[in-house]
Amino acid sequence: MSAGPLAGIRILEVGHILAGPYATMLLADLGAEVTKLEPPGGDLSRQVSDSYFASLNRGKRSIRVDLTTDAGQRRLHELAREAHALLVNLKPSAIRRCGLTYESLKSHNDRLVCVALTGYGMDEGDAPAFDYVVQAATGVAALTGDPDGPPLLPGYSSADNSAGITAALGLLAQIVSGRGGQVDVSLRDVMLSQLNYRAAAYLNEGTVPGRTGGAHSYYVPAQLFPTAEGHLALFVTHDGFWRSFAAEAGIGEAAFATMQGRAARRDDVIAAVTKALAADTAERWEARLGPLNVPAAAVRTLPEALGRTPRAVIEAGEFRLVGSPVRITGYEPSYGAPPRLGEHGVTGDGIED
Repeated sequence: MSAGPLAGIRILEVGHILAGPYATMLLADLGAEVTKLEPPGGDLSRQVSDSYFASLNRGKRSIRVDLTTDAGQRRLHELAREAHALLVNLKPSAIRRCGLTYESLKSHNDRLVCVALTGYGMDEGDAPAFDYVVQAATGVAALTGDPDGPPLLPGYSSADNSAGITAALGLLAQIVSGRGGQVDVSLRDVMLSQLNYRAAAYLNEGTVPGRTGGAHSYYVPAQLFPTAEGHLALFVTHDGFWRSFAAEAGIGEAAFATMQGRAARRDDVIAAVTKALAADTAERWEARLGPLNVPAAAVRTLPEALGRTPRAVIEAGEFRLVGSPVRITGYEPSYGAPPRLGEHGVTGDGIED
């Protein structure tokens, strides 16, 4: 097997919990050397649970550094001189106070890429910006749930994870440019960006989006449906899919033959599909529609999903985790254990590494 595509890239990480550590873990999975600079008490995710910390920090190094001390700052500058990038996931005032910007570090390494991953941007203040708060603030929660019900949140940290992926992209883009500099990524901007076609419909057509119970705003039928047992996700995006589905389900497809026609008669289409799907179970519908290449899947629990995709589960030290979603021919990630706090050095509290 070849070395990872990011072998030789050295990345420093300063941050807590999810977005920043997730970004750098993805990079570590691809071969980068990632060193966490942790405060004396460690990344706050260590206080959640060992498995929580492992799920975001496998394969990294850990140096305990008190960046509020002169010794800690000296160590930061030493590490910055040898690094390609620094990714920081703190509030803007803390990033500046701890000297974690490109402006503060360029005298030590003018090719260093500094990524600030914050709630609202480096120039937007320190307002608390946790995942669910950002989903509420950007319209995501208002779009989620049933039309007559309350707004809802998904069962995982979509804003943090999405922002982490975006920060990793920005970091790599600036490294490829061959120039150092500051990269600014915020959870708010990432989530607004992910509302792409919803935002475009409002900005260009004046269409104010509302909750649709999870139904797609353009494609019909494209949502969850009850069946004789369980729920089925059906996603009919074009007329070919509809013809295949309608024939299998015993629906007169000619009545709803075109995408535009189905959208115009949404309620009639949903009623017809709901009636047809009630004749069989979600698992059976998935089995029936699969050979026809109609996009459909039974709603499964996480344990059921993991049981069907054993290749996704890896071992990192004593932990079983979900591995990298990026698969590269000829490269198999080496998943190291999550580091112990200060395992690779301690600086800034009277103990020199």
